[in-house]
Amino acid sequence: MATSSFDPFHDLDRWLTHGLVRTPASVGMPLDLYRKDESFVAQIDLPGVDPATIDVDVEDRTLTIRAERPAHDDEGVQWLAHERPSGTFARQLTLGYGLALDRISATYTDGVLTLTIPVAEEAKPRKIEVMHSKTDQPIIEAESQA
Repeated sequence: MATSSFDPFHDLDRWLTHGLVRTPASVGMPLDLYRKDESFVAQIDLPGVDPATIDVDVEDRTLTIRAERPAHDDEGVQWLAHERPSGTFARQLTLGYGLALDRISATYTDGVLTLTIPVAEEAKPRKIEVMHSKTDQPIIEAESQA
């Protein structure tokens, strides 16, 4: 019997592993996404972003992250290299079913925004108790002795 694991980010992972990693959103907001225990964790690099400009919201099953990195427009500056993007950045993730959207938490530390998205209780694997139809008592398996 094949086992399957719950993965609401299956399509996202497939897209990321098939070469669509360098999208405009990922240039300004690179993302790591992984599962740890009963939660999914997204870590988004946002160096130089004022924490007051970070906005995270969920509507339907779309998680949107917005942040702003100010441009340095000092007069008299002659740029020799200007590779760090500035302006307003946004990134959206379509979330699958089985996540506790009302319990998403966010922290911003050392230029990294960390979102923790818990798996909903109803999506967690659980044991189903089998009742014996004659006695309405649970079936208890006897331990084998060696």
